[in-house]
Amino acid sequence: MKVDLQLDARPEQVIARSAELITCGVDGLFTFEGAHDVFLPLTLAAAGPEPVDLMTNVAIALPRSPVHLAHAAYDLHLLSGGRFRLGLGSQTRAHIEKRYGGEWSRPAARMRDMVLAIKAVLGSWQEGTPLRYDGQFTRHTLMPPTFDPGPNPCGLPQICLGALGPIMTRTAAEVADGLLVMPFNSARHFTEHTMPAIEEGLDRAGRDAADLHIYPQVIVAMGRTPGELAAAAVGARRLLGFYGSTPAYRAVLDAEGWGELQPELNALSKRGEVAAMTDLIDQTMLDTLAVHGTPEQCAAAIIERFGAYADRICCYFPGYDVSDEYIKDLVTALQVP
Repeated sequence: MKVDLQLDARPEQVIARSAELITCGVDGLFTFEGAHDVFLPLTLAAAGPEPVDLMTNVAIALPRSPVHLAHAAYDLHLLSGGRFRLGLGSQTRAHIEKRYGGEWSRPAARMRDMVLAIKAVLGSWQEGTPLRYDGQFTRHTLMPPTFDPGPNPCGLPQICLGALGPIMTRTAAEVADGLLVMPFNSARHFTEHTMPAIEEGLDRAGRDAADLHIYPQVIVAMGRTPGELAAAAVGARRLLGFYGSTPAYRAVLDAEGWGELQPELNALSKRGEVAAMTDLIDQTMLDTLAVHGTPEQCAAAIIERFGAYADRICCYFPGYDVSDEYIKDLVTALQVP
C-alpha cells in the first residue's frame, strides 16, 4: 500500500521537512488548506531533488474559479514531472460565507460543476480545441492564445473530490478521477454507506470501478512506549471530538450507534470545553474511528480496514509528536506486499 503524509510545515520549513519525509520512504505528500496557502508548499516540494507524488488535500473549491484551479493544477503537474493530484473540497456553509465571503448553495451540484469545468479547461489546452463549457453555475467560452499554455507534456492531472455523505460521494464517483474518503470514518460506515454511494455514482455515469481511485484517509495514534501511546491517543481523541461535534459528520456516529453523542459534543464545542469533548471519546471509539498502537499494529489495522478497496492511504498524526523513525516503520509496514 502506498502512503501519503501531510506536509505540515511553515513555508520556510517546507523544503527541509519534505526532504525528511521523503527519507522516511513516503510515496507522496499532501497539503491541507489551513493556516497557510495550499499550493505554495507543493511548488517548493516539486522543485526538490527527489521525485515524490503531490496532492492538495484539499483545496477549497467553491470560492475559486475553475480557471484558477486549472492553471495551478497544470503548473504543479508540469513542475512535479506528472506527479500532481488536485484534491478539492467544498467546506461548510459557515466557512464559505463567513470566512471566504463566497456563495453557498447545493454544494454537491456546485462541486460537480467545478470538476467538469476544470476538466473542460484542461482538456481544451491539451487537445487544442475551443473552450466550450456551459454548466449550472459557471460558464467558460473564452480562451485566447495568450492564456492557453498548450498541451501539458506530463498529461492531465487527476482531479479528486473529498466526500463523506452519500450525495457528495456519489458525485465524486460520477465525475472525479479520485475520491478522498474523509478521515472521520469507520469500517462499518465505509462498507455500508460509502461503497454503495460509490457504486451508485459509477452506475449512473456508466463508469467502471477502475475509473475511480479510492484514497482513504486515516487518523493514526502511534507510539511504542505507554507514554507515547497515551499522548497519541489524546491527540487523536481531541480531533475525533472536534469532528464528532459537526452535524455533517453525525452519519458516521449513527452507523456505530453513537449518534446521540454528536449534539453533546456540539454543545461542548460552543462553550469551548475541549477537554470535556476529548474525554467523551473512549477507547472503543478511538479504535473504531482511528487506529491506535505501534507502527506495525496501526499498519495492520489500516490494511484490514481498507486493503480490499484501496492501494494508497493518507495518514494523519494529529496533536502529538511522532518521530520520523516511527513514521518510517509505519510506511515500511504498509508497503510490505
